[in-house]
Amino acid sequence: MKLVAIVGSLRKDSYNRHLAATIQERNLDKFDLEILDLRVLPFYNQDEENNPPQSVVDFKRKVNEADGVIIITPEYNWSIPGVLKNALDWLSRVDKVLIGKPVMTAGAATGLMGTIRAQLHIRQILTAMQVKLFPPAGNEILINQASIKFDPESGRLTDEATVQFVDEVIDRFVQFVAE
Repeated sequence: MKLVAIVGSLRKDSYNRHLAATIQERNLDKFDLEILDLRVLPFYNQDEENNPPQSVVDFKRKVNEADGVIIITPEYNWSIPGVLKNALDWLSRVDKVLIGKPVMTAGAATGLMGTIRAQLHIRQILTAMQVKLFPPAGNEILINQASIKFDPESGRLTDEATVQFVDEVIDRFVQFVAE
């Protein structure tokens, strides 16, 4: 199975990027996960949507070829980062590669509520994009207090209860993708 992760943070030591890497490393025997780089995407411009830059063509191809998508977002001002919205705008135009695609959301933040507001917002956006949205009930990866749940040296998620929960949700998502 081929999955892609879209991480809505550009920060090198982002907890959300570390979460994607943790998922990738812990599931090597179950699926291939490619973590896509949003830095390569220019700002969405409707004047270019029918003849986009090669970076957009490549990005959309990778998403289109994937069996499923994991979107991992931080929360900025109760919403998703602009760089993530930009990527979703590119994905939603012309060939609309996310229509019907299995998609799940996740996120990590240092506050007590994790990324609940950002994930609620992204679910609105994804619903408009007609994705096959992974049901949130029991599957919400909303990692709070990330600064104490990730190892500062390796960046990997080390809080055992959180690791176990993430593993269980990812297993359910893999089943959802396979359906």
